[in-house]
Amino acid sequence: MYKILAIDGGGIKGVFPAAFLASIEEDIGDKVSNYFDLIVGTSTGGIIALALGLGMSSKEILSFYEQSGPKIFKGNRFFRVLRQIGFSKYSQKPLREALCLYFKDKQLGDCQTRVVVPSLNLETGEVHVFKTAHHERFKRDYKEKVVDVALSTSAAPTFFPTQRSSVGTPLVDGGLWANNPVGTAVVEALGILNWNPGEFDVLSIGCTAEPMSIKWGRKFPLGMGYWAKKSVEAFMKAQSSQSLGTAKLLAGHSHIYRFDPSVEAKRFSLDGINEIQSLRGLGISEARKALPVIESIFFKSIAAPFEPFYKLY
Repeated sequence: MYKILAIDGGGIKGVFPAAFLASIEEDIGDKVSNYFDLIVGTSTGGIIALALGLGMSSKEILSFYEQSGPKIFKGNRFFRVLRQIGFSKYSQKPLREALCLYFKDKQLGDCQTRVVVPSLNLETGEVHVFKTAHHERFKRDYKEKVVDVALSTSAAPTFFPTQRSSVGTPLVDGGLWANNPVGTAVVEALGILNWNPGEFDVLSIGCTAEPMSIKWGRKFPLGMGYWAKKSVEAFMKAQSSQSLGTAKLLAGHSHIYRFDPSVEAKRFSLDGINEIQSLRGLGISEARKALPVIESIFFKSIAAPFEPFYKLY
């Protein structure tokens, strides 16, 4: 059986999947990346996917969030909200500096596991997906710097400025179309890697789920003032549901293992650095419950070595 890891976007809430995986590593005594044949992540999940692909431990990734998160999302919350009306809420500089510290000059081609990271091309409106050279058609992305890929997938509109690729393409957060990338992961397995349904299992990790809070929109014919904000919440929920449904339909319900604990409304936010320790604790707690279910499926045998096609170019 092939094994796939898919990780959602969610800003600082990436502490949850990082802690979840770090807890599993502590129990199995090995890096989780050694056990997966394909790792797919969007936005903050893309940063985690890239780090895992490069062979970093989940403990190192969790440390990245704990140490760098407060620097990336620093500043007065009230003034940040005012700034967000006309400009991106945060500067890209602290995020870039933190990523450079951890990834240095590594390229996507340095990944030891197949990695897929979604982004969006603002010039054309088309999806832009960074991929390791795990197919003979993928002849360019492996040269991309990991820092640039991470900035592209996490450039959330209103939070961070648009990222320009090495050739000048304007790219933003892949969460605009694949915040939950489990469907993308299954399509990659079936359509590109030619793995058949029943030949692979998928571990999908979210960044906590909140209930829908569109109360007034259900009762009254409200307009732009209300839906400008609520529409984002609606399409994010819908995208995740659609992605998970697609994955289960194509791969088989019994082959998708999803962990995304429900929390109360507004419990955590994309830049809520004051809740880092709570997210860490929740990740460890959920991993403790999940491991007896998934250990024999995902963590009993090491994945086969990944041989990228770029070595043939």
